[in-house]
Amino acid sequence: MNCGRVDLALAQFELLSERDIVSWNSMIAGCNQHGFDNEALQFFSSMLKDTSLKPPDHITYVGVLSACTHGGLVEQGRSYFDLMKNAHKIDPTLSHYACMVDLFGRAGLLQEAYKFVENMPMEPDVIAWGSLLSSCKVYKNVDLAKVAAERLLLIEPNNSGAYSALANVYSSCGKWDDAAKIRKLMKARGVKKEQGLSWVQIQNKTHVFGVEDGLHPQKDEIYKMMDKIWKEIKKMGFAPDTESVLHDLGVEVKDQILRYHSEKLAIAFGIISTPENTTLRIMKNLRVCNDCHNAIKFISKLVDREIIVRDATRFHHFKDGSCSCKDYW
Repeated sequence: MNCGRVDLALAQFELLSERDIVSWNSMIAGCNQHGFDNEALQFFSSMLKDTSLKPPDHITYVGVLSACTHGGLVEQGRSYFDLMKNAHKIDPTLSHYACMVDLFGRAGLLQEAYKFVENMPMEPDVIAWGSLLSSCKVYKNVDLAKVAAERLLLIEPNNSGAYSALANVYSSCGKWDDAAKIRKLMKARGVKKEQGLSWVQIQNKTHVFGVEDGLHPQKDEIYKMMDKIWKEIKKMGFAPDTESVLHDLGVEVKDQILRYHSEKLAIAFGIISTPENTTLRIMKNLRVCNDCHNAIKFISKLVDREIIVRDATRFHHFKDGSCSCKDYW
């Protein structure tokens, strides 16, 4: 499923004469990764009914809890966590606890997520604190973000993501001076922010793009296409999410920065380089921002194509103006 072809994986699964726990786990994890959360849980339900199988293991439950997390299924997540411990006698690992922290955090239950981290029977890791910090960024909780970032940086002092996330929380709340202090602190400590990059493969050649990238030999054509797309999707009702630009800049400058994000440039290049109706597959090293996610939904409808984006979190299947993640990622 790593190439984004869930249909092929399902076809191969159906052909298996014997299905062991590895094949079931693969389908659960794959469906979850591609945003098919309900399907992942249906596979788990079918797996439990197969009496020839061994009981679910810790890997099974990472997939199940992740599906609940990405689907916003808080109560089901609680139930499965209890089922894992009580019925299947599996001691939760750091991965399971991190899933639960992410589940509560994404749902806006930040205090519950924090209590869950604090009450873990083992020392919380970078993933647990990072999940809480990411949720604080979404829900603009400055106080808890500071706690999560401080605890994360005690474990991993040079984690650029923690600095960036905390600065972004400050920026999103209009605390520009505090955000600037964090960025100055990063510079003083020699911590470099990871550059956002997107890439697309056309005719067995990989093309890499950065934000406002001007190095590609077809840059003029790419920018012209992106400008055209930008105008058209605005006519369709798209409104740039200027809050995604976490700097104290004018609206027009923010609009331009958003227009030329790396994944948008990769998509524009894909459109001019492939026949109509061709599915585009884009990879990104960081989480796709809110503005790009919304824009790509409009673009998929505008050009009548499926656009699959693999970011740092999951696969996003954009088609006919919607995404497989249901805007919950």
